[in-house]
This record gives sequence, structure tokens and C-alpha cells, in this order.
Amino acid sequence: MTLLTIWDETDTTTPTVQTRDTDTIVEALTPLGVRFSRWELKELSANPTQDEVLEAYRTEIDAVNAEHGYTFVDVVFIAPSEDPSYAETAATARQKFLSEHQHDDDEDRFFARGSGVFYLRVAGNVYAVLCEEGDVISVPANTTHWFDMGTRPDYVSVRFFHDDDGWIGNFTGSDIATKFSTYDELAAVTV
Repeated sequence: MTLLTIWDETDTTTPTVQTRDTDTIVEALTPLGVRFSRWELKELSANPTQDEVLEAYRTEIDAVNAEHGYTFVDVVFIAPSEDPSYAETAATARQKFLSEHQHDDDEDRFFARGSGVFYLRVAGNVYAVLCEEGDVISVPANTTHWFDMGTRPDYVSVRFFHDDDGWIGNFTGSDIATKFSTYDELAAVTV
């Protein structure tokens, strides 16, 4: 189930809020311009193709595209594997998104399977949203953030873009992402 953790950015050890209540999560994120909702999950194969995921969620995807003007949608599928290259590929992917950055475009994601944490740094606070399967989150353009998929990434995510260039991050150079609880630590929280 989704978890929201909020810290003052100067106190990395004591959250001011930690909740799994959807209404409280929406109430905390809405003033930041963050859209958060849930979609009903659809049945997917064990190793779904991009086309399978896009077709399963065609109605929901078309509605988001129509409402927000997205023109390019893709699917990211990362799953644990015994293949020796998995560990290196996963670590490289994790490091890319783990550094604080922002985008000139909104960052909209739907988790069809698995989970990941979006950390948003806004007005002196850090908001960690542990998104689970079924969650839809939209991080507004120019919001400073980072994403942690954990040490063994396992998720299927639909991404929405306003142009065909896809994901382009403007990195801040800050090391703030190293100071807060990781995906693995937050995934173990029981609230």
C-alpha cells in the first residue's frame, strides 16, 4: 500500500508525517501541484511486452493523454533475473534516477506492477511517495526530485511525455538523495 513520508529537509531522521491513508496523501500532495490517484489493476503476463501493457490500460492512458496533452507513452519493465547482467543493469538504472534532478515537463507514471519511491524536495521539505502497483503520480515540471527503485528493482511502469524525446533530467549536483531513507528502508516500514 502507498506510503507518504515527509521530512523537514534539515532533519533526515525524524519524519513529520508518515501515512498510508490515501485521502491524507492526496491532501498533502495537491498543494504541491502533484496529482495522485489509483487505477484498477489489469491482468498482465509474467513478462509483459510494452504493447500488452499499453493495450491493457488503453482506456486509462487515452483519458490521461486527452486531459493533459501527452503525445508519447512508453513502458519500463525491470524485473529481478539470474542473468549476471541484471545486477549491473539495475544498479546503473538506479544510479541514474537516484540523483536529484528536475524536468522541463511533468513526470507522470503509472505503476502496473511493483513499486518505487518518488522523493520531492519542495519548500524546505522532502516528500517521499512510495508508489505501489495501481498508483498514478504526476510530478509537476521543474519540481526538484529523485526516484529510487531499490537494490532489486521490480516494476512495470507506464510513462507519459509531451514530446518524443522522453525522459530528460536536469541534474542539480546536490547529494541530498544520499541523506534520506532509501526505497529498501521505506518498503520495510509498517504504519
